[in-house]
Amino acid sequence: MTNIVIVGVGGQGILTSSQVIGRAALTKGLDVFMSEVHGMAQRGGVVVTTVKLGEKVNSPLIGDGDADILLGFEPIETYRAINKASEDTWVITNTAQIVPFTVSTGKQSYPNIDKIFEALDDVTDRFVKLDARKLAMEAGAAITQNIVMVGALTATGVLPMSKDEMLEAVRQSVPERFREMNEKAFLKGYEQV
Repeated sequence: MTNIVIVGVGGQGILTSSQVIGRAALTKGLDVFMSEVHGMAQRGGVVVTTVKLGEKVNSPLIGDGDADILLGFEPIETYRAINKASEDTWVITNTAQIVPFTVSTGKQSYPNIDKIFEALDDVTDRFVKLDARKLAMEAGAAITQNIVMVGALTATGVLPMSKDEMLEAVRQSVPERFREMNEKAFLKGYEQV
């Protein structure tokens, strides 16, 4: 069984990423359970998705410390979900920040990013950080950050699906006119890790 927690904010493609992983697992003949929680705002609100896959999966719930993978699309959200991780968890986070409304209006300040990364690194030796926004732009568009993150996840080798199986799931999950760009984004994330 593989337990995956994916976190970020609305508009980052978290649900699409979950669907890519689920599609690849189903194609391989694995059971898949997914659950999603949306924050108050469609864009900018917190989004948490859990994906469980394996031979026999009975529930999408993942307890504290039970995640095999914590995939964070925004550093603060990765930090907020650290209770799902253990020393054996792969923690992969995007370093690109999305400034919350309360910070942009001056009511709060963005936490010290170096302290966030130190805290995440203290939890596990399997901590990976990458600038998915930069890599996505190199692939052709910032909107492909989610696929960069899926590529990075795939490179860890913790998924029971191969690089080729995951890349095929990406191809099947995006419109044809965006396939080449998303393939590039996947490979950028994969090569980074």
